[in-house]
Amino acid sequence: MDNQQMMFSKYEELLTGYLRDSNEQLLYKGQKFSRQSIENDITPEEIVAIHKSVLQDLYPEIPKKVVESFDLLLEVMIGYGLVYREHQLLRNKQEEIKSEMEIAANVQQTLLGTDIPKVDGLDIGAISVPARQMNGDYFHFVEDETGAISVAVADVIGKGIPAALCMSMIKYAMDSLPESRNHPSYVLENLNRVVEQNVDITMFITMVYGIYMPCSNEFTYASAGHEPGFYYSSHEEKFYDLTQSGLVLGVDKAIKYKEHTIKMEKGDMIVLLSDGVTESRTEDGFIEREEITELIIKYHQLSAQEIVDNIYKELERLQDFQLKDDFTFIILKR
Repeated sequence: MDNQQMMFSKYEELLTGYLRDSNEQLLYKGQKFSRQSIENDITPEEIVAIHKSVLQDLYPEIPKKVVESFDLLLEVMIGYGLVYREHQLLRNKQEEIKSEMEIAANVQQTLLGTDIPKVDGLDIGAISVPARQMNGDYFHFVEDETGAISVAVADVIGKGIPAALCMSMIKYAMDSLPESRNHPSYVLENLNRVVEQNVDITMFITMVYGIYMPCSNEFTYASAGHEPGFYYSSHEEKFYDLTQSGLVLGVDKAIKYKEHTIKMEKGDMIVLLSDGVTESRTEDGFIEREEITELIIKYHQLSAQEIVDNIYKELERLQDFQLKDDFTFIILKR
């Protein structure tokens, strides 16, 4: 007896018993029959055909119209079966892609991970949250043998795996230039040539690179078309936009980047961010830069890490906890 004949016999016994007794135990056996049908590759339309055949055997006098109604149900189930199998294939593929993305995100986090340095006289806070699994933002700290702290913030205009691959390339290129970290303009010029040679022209990378010198309390930086950050003067109790100069990376391999230097007094802050911060969307549209500085003032008595954490929570709440873009926010507080 083949599988189909065996299942036919089981269903005939099940249906006959249920029509005679109509008890819940038989309904439970019906659930078991469904699982056995799947294990034996019996399709839903085949079960309908079995049901029709058993009814005709049990009740030869069954009205013709009732029998014909099963033909319609059979066609419906054939279509349902095809769509269901298609759905299952897509669902399995989606699960496979999700699993691969989780692995890729973990690898990216390992590759791009950076420790926040601890420096006497400088309080540092940093947060970077991807809008999706893969982060198109990148930040990195380096402390050299003199105690100088270099910080880089980059943003790929795009998301997903292509953006993540670009970020990994930037990280590798930066690691190959250890002797240049005291010169932000030189770092950007070298990275610009790497991007120009290796990244598709449809992708754009912005970046700001700066270095804090503890001996002089000066912060020197250069920008490649990156979202301008802020400098907060504690003495004046006033915010200034950091100068934005230079093209995004990869557009012109001969571009030169200008450096800018800020003397930081006690209580001053340097704020670096990605456009995922300034482009936070509310019901009324994008938030204003002034709203960000107001939030910084609101929490400025806290540590730098507490400031960035609280600002992230506020902006996340304003967006109903759905980030529209990768979010990176860094504060250097003297």
